[in-house]
Amino acid sequence: MTASPLPHRYPATLRHRLSRALALGASLVAAACAQVPMPSSAGSTALPAVASTRLTYPAAPPGGVTDERFGQAVADPYRSLEQIDAPATRAWVDAQSRLTQQVLAGFPGRTRLRERLTTLLDYQRLGVPFQADGHVFLTRNSGLQNQSPLYEMVGALMPDGAAHAKLVFDPNLLSADGHLVVTGYVASRDGHRIAYGVSEGGSDWTDWHVRDLDLGRDLPDVLRHTKYYPPVFNRSGDGLYYSAFPAPAPGTELSAPDLGNALFFHPLGSAPGTDRPIPLPVGAPDWQYEPNLSSDGRWLVIRAGQGEVGDRGVENIYLLDLQRPQNGLQALAEGFSDAWQFIDADRGLLFFATNREAPRGRVVATDALHPDLIHARTIVAEQPDALDFTTRSVSLVAHQLVARSLHDAHSRVQRWSIAGALLGELTLPGPGTAEGFSGSPVDAGTCYTYQDAITPATVSCLSLPGGQVSVLEAPTLPFDAQALVTEQVFYPGRDGTPIPLLLAHRRDLKRDGNAPVLLYGYGGFAIPVLPAFNAARMAWLELGGVLAVANIRGGGEYGEAWHQAGIRARKQTGFDDFMAAGDWLVAQHYTRPARLAIEGGSNGGLLIGACVTQRPDLFGAAVAQVGVLDMLRFPLYGQGAGWEGDYGNPALAEDFNVLRAYSPVHNVHAGTRYPATLIVTGDHDTRVMPMHSFKFAAALQAAQSGAAPVLLYVEQASGHGGGANVSQMIDQQADQFAFLAAALGVALP
Repeated sequence: MTASPLPHRYPATLRHRLSRALALGASLVAAACAQVPMPSSAGSTALPAVASTRLTYPAAPPGGVTDERFGQAVADPYRSLEQIDAPATRAWVDAQSRLTQQVLAGFPGRTRLRERLTTLLDYQRLGVPFQADGHVFLTRNSGLQNQSPLYEMVGALMPDGAAHAKLVFDPNLLSADGHLVVTGYVASRDGHRIAYGVSEGGSDWTDWHVRDLDLGRDLPDVLRHTKYYPPVFNRSGDGLYYSAFPAPAPGTELSAPDLGNALFFHPLGSAPGTDRPIPLPVGAPDWQYEPNLSSDGRWLVIRAGQGEVGDRGVENIYLLDLQRPQNGLQALAEGFSDAWQFIDADRGLLFFATNREAPRGRVVATDALHPDLIHARTIVAEQPDALDFTTRSVSLVAHQLVARSLHDAHSRVQRWSIAGALLGELTLPGPGTAEGFSGSPVDAGTCYTYQDAITPATVSCLSLPGGQVSVLEAPTLPFDAQALVTEQVFYPGRDGTPIPLLLAHRRDLKRDGNAPVLLYGYGGFAIPVLPAFNAARMAWLELGGVLAVANIRGGGEYGEAWHQAGIRARKQTGFDDFMAAGDWLVAQHYTRPARLAIEGGSNGGLLIGACVTQRPDLFGAAVAQVGVLDMLRFPLYGQGAGWEGDYGNPALAEDFNVLRAYSPVHNVHAGTRYPATLIVTGDHDTRVMPMHSFKFAAALQAAQSGAAPVLLYVEQASGHGGGANVSQMIDQQADQFAFLAAALGVALP
């Protein structure tokens, strides 16, 4: 599943997609580092006294069952923890939280670490500008604002133009405690109205409000019970198309499966409950629909998915001509056999990116009045580098196609004519990540950000048709990038396949096997893990740590073939790739098992759970964030049924046997010395139900024979991926870094 779908679907957003888990940013302040001693011995024995002996863990509430599945008895001793609102479960979670806070409070340097993170995050940063009929909007954060306010730039895009922008909306005023979080913005085509999504505590449940920028106030209209997909304004800006679910029954917001999704049209000013449903094809209850509208406002293109659109990497495509709605919905691609992304309409053609007959992706076009996607004309043929189908990797600006592809797990950007001629390649500062490039065929340019392991996101603008680039505004941070180094290496997987591994560390690192290493991975749903900057990661490198990111199979770094190599019956391949990275880091004398920590979130949380249960001897610490950890019951809750494309269906015998073989909850063995493990979930996570983390924590605590702690960390007012505002992120990162430092024996200043 996509850990956070918003950034590639919104022109501006405050949510972070995997950024907390996979951020590679780092910094070094020489004077501070000189005060950080590196101990000669490490491991779980370096934990403070409160955790130096085996902890006494809260007893899980009774209610275990044994299921009969395909002739096998399957014990589920913690089934009662699926009732997350039951009084017994709440009491158990409260007791776990008290224990976790007691242990964390004993870590020396935790307060100083939080202060350092606060300093590191106190810098101005911009979001990617987006345009609407000459109006240019962007978010800007002065440093420690919990959420980034939205501004409109005065005049054309220009260097330092952001300094002259005017404030149009401040999401920090929505709630005193910061728990109401804006998840993204959508502009009307004339730029006079903005729709903004609001989530409570980071939940996927989102209400969309509409602000009239001329009046400077919100209209009474609210689109409720939406998830994942932003609405789109119609051509005149007086209504919105949106995707919504039935209202969940009270108390089931976290557990209700995502069923019954539908599309609606809401005319502004109309009464609640009167929105017109868009006629859709008859499909299964788990089908979901994403609305897309061409820049000219004529063509409503609907992507349908089995579960969340994009999760399985195959979609159906439907088309509605809004000038002739009486013609009804046309099916352009059905059967859920290929990936499709709508790019835009231009000069009578509809443009799509697809992996149909092209595993690495291609761009096709079809006549808008007589569409035929199956026989569509190829505009940009399949290239050696893959398109990323988890984001909008191709945009149409100034009658040019701007295509972002993946070259060895970093961005490559090319410009093509709509006739298919290569116009040029954008020169990026290095092997990093370029994102943005939104716009329409009539715009004269577009903007994007570039970031890499030691470079914060810098906003630049691309003028078209010529391709000139100018930096809009570059952030200034108080660190010496020359003291750091990043490198990409390739290590062999279990079967000898070269796997990319990105490393970030101090330039003076000694390869003596003693460095604390934090190894991150994801490996699922065709999502590539690209270089990303996060100021909080500077603290880890300042402590002498190494950050390593393994681009394991199951992701999308090399297209659909790379994805297919690590899913369903081949899911173990990704786990093997990740453990091979750990073995390689030890063999190459970067670290040793007692100083090797692993981290991952969502599908990456599953990765961490599988590796902890399969190779507990290889790691000194583990952080499993919002993980899918019970592989026999995941389809029953939230978005789970949509993940069967990657995981398989536990109701089928052949899939059941594969899933049980690696399901973390079902592969914990009593009497095992497990590494220090922090199991993280969010109390508002509607995507991966917290029961996964609850059951894994209970099982691991009961089985632990060593002294290393196994802690359940329930993030308050947090959804899938951690706290949605800056102060929450600082608190959570301070706790997790303090845990890792204690587990690996890293002295905090």
